[in-house]
Amino acid sequence: MKVQAVYNNKLLKKGLEFAADNGALFVATTSLALSTVARPIAIMATPKTNKENKRYAAAKSLASSAVGYIMMLCASLPLANSIKKIDKNPAKYLKTETINSLKGSEKVLSKSKKYNFATQLFKLGLGFVIAVPKSIMTCALIPPFMANVFGKNKNDKKSEINNSIPTFTGLTKTVGKIIDKKFISKMADKYADTNFPQHIISMTDALATSAFIVQTSKSKKIEENRKKALMYNAGISTGLCITGGYIINNLTKKTTDRFIKNFREANKNSPKLEKYIEGIKIAKPALILGGLYYIAIPLLSTFLADKFDNNKNI
Repeated sequence: MKVQAVYNNKLLKKGLEFAADNGALFVATTSLALSTVARPIAIMATPKTNKENKRYAAAKSLASSAVGYIMMLCASLPLANSIKKIDKNPAKYLKTETINSLKGSEKVLSKSKKYNFATQLFKLGLGFVIAVPKSIMTCALIPPFMANVFGKNKNDKKSEINNSIPTFTGLTKTVGKIIDKKFISKMADKYADTNFPQHIISMTDALATSAFIVQTSKSKKIEENRKKALMYNAGISTGLCITGGYIINNLTKKTTDRFIKNFREANKNSPKLEKYIEGIKIAKPALILGGLYYIAIPLLSTFLADKFDNNKNI
């Protein structure tokens, strides 16, 4: 009975629906929850590591999560709402040829794996699009976080951030026109059954980290003697996270398949079943990568970054 209750848990279903509807914001929310508490604690608890390097790494974690969530919230809500409109009335926004191609053997377009792939390209791909500006803003916010969180008295002026939300006009029609492109259908045919959510999240993390490292090296507000450790920390963390994420995903594949099978059986009469399943596929890599990046890896990456920075043999 207790196991059955898990599959019918309303909070779980809400979370899975949220992941399916707005995957990028789900990832950002997961990151926010973990990075504001778990990661700074793990970083500051790293043994035999320069205290100031730990403070910069923790400040980077706080800045990154704050910037990422705000940017994703502003950017993803209009997009998610636009895709919901297409879900409800595909004939209004998509060509008949596109609908038939993506629908496949499914009676309802929204239940098709190919259609879900096409829409997730937008939902998760949004994180990839804003990865570089997010990294630039993260780097700019590290000095203010250092001053306000760790009490560093600097005379640097705080970076001004433009929080204005752009106005989106005709977004739903634009998304529909892009989905109508033949290359989207071809990609859906080829990749709909792959682990594409984890691939997109991993590519986004790699791009964001690369941009952050470049921006950190150019920053005039971050102390020169702290830059290398900060860049090493970011690179090591992301590298270990992506590698470990794929290993854990493969090790837990059978368990996940069994969970999905039992979940399907417990919710076979639910009209939102396919959306929940889609949510599971988004939530799994987000939670795995989030758990690794914000809890398991910070101790090791902070320690290694400090040693590399000091040119010590490890």
